[in-house]
Amino acid sequence: MQSYYRLLIAFIALLLSSWALYQHFQPAPTQSSVQNTPLALFETTFKSLENQELSLKQWQGKIIVLNFWAPWCPPCRDEMPELSHLQDQYKGQNVVVIGLAAEDVEKTQAYFKEDKSRAVSYPILIGDLDAMDLSEKLGNSRGILPYTVVIDANGQVVKTFLGRINQPLIEKSLLPLLNHSDTDAP
Repeated sequence: MQSYYRLLIAFIALLLSSWALYQHFQPAPTQSSVQNTPLALFETTFKSLENQELSLKQWQGKIIVLNFWAPWCPPCRDEMPELSHLQDQYKGQNVVVIGLAAEDVEKTQAYFKEDKSRAVSYPILIGDLDAMDLSEKLGNSRGILPYTVVIDANGQVVKTFLGRINQPLIEKSLLPLLNHSDTDAP
């Protein structure tokens, strides 16, 4: 009888892990499935690390790399230094990286206070469940973190990334936007 329960537990574990792998390797939503509502995006406000209300409207007209993350998410934390480097490298080219924490204010503030080396060069906003709602509106139908959205200067979503990203991956979407904006300049 004991071996039957072990077999049943192993079977359930196999089913759960198979489902998790299946979900992880599903392709990201297509562009047509993303609700592309630039006005709604720029009407959204979130708390800053300093607990001030900030609107995304202040970055309207810029190319935005919007990264949804949480302090408890290891891949989210792993990509932060590269996002910081990306911000430093492209900030003079109408690009801004924004980190939007899907966590409450206190836990997000504590994450940065615990270790000063965690500081980043890009703005961190805190949205808790509202951040996850926005990520869903921007194509994150599975609620996976990290989730990164590249938004052009017109407020249109051009690329979404489920899971951990790196600078070369983001640059593949970013560089055509920079080249396009260079040719539009008078």
